[in-house]
Amino acid sequence: MHNPAQVLIVSFSRTGTTQRLAELLATLVPADCEALREREGPQHRRGVRGYVLSLADVIGRRQANLLPTAHDPARYDAVVIATPVWASCAAPPVTTWLAQHRGHLRNVAFLCSLGGRGSDKAFEQMQMSAGVTPICTCAVSATDLRAGRDHALLDRFAHKIRDRLSVLESLEWSI
Repeated sequence: MHNPAQVLIVSFSRTGTTQRLAELLATLVPADCEALREREGPQHRRGVRGYVLSLADVIGRRQANLLPTAHDPARYDAVVIATPVWASCAAPPVTTWLAQHRGHLRNVAFLCSLGGRGSDKAFEQMQMSAGVTPICTCAVSATDLRAGRDHALLDRFAHKIRDRLSVLESLEWSI
């Protein structure tokens, strides 16, 4: 009998939406969950000033100044990375974390929350930062949240993650 795949969900959230999605996904997969934190503290990105700063960081392609994380992603079979989408880009704390762990991530899946559109570009940017093609992706829009479709989207995403990891495990055993 094989042990279930170990999954870590790493997320960044400016307003709390992405964090709530990550926590819900963690109950569905199941997975350990860790929030990325910046040295400047959460107030750094709050309110209108924080929103403008966040957009400026994306446009300027600035790296975030992250605090160390508690979980070692190399110890997990898969890492799900959750980000808000800002100006069709992943949040700088996420791209910074992915770049820092490039080469140490076996399997990744990407989750994003967004106001309207831009998930494809954000997923592409995350893949470039990680240096790994995701096993699956999921975008949850503000419209999905208002319509109550987020839970169903995350449930399908959790099933895809588990199914793809199961297939990858069986391929490893057959080699």
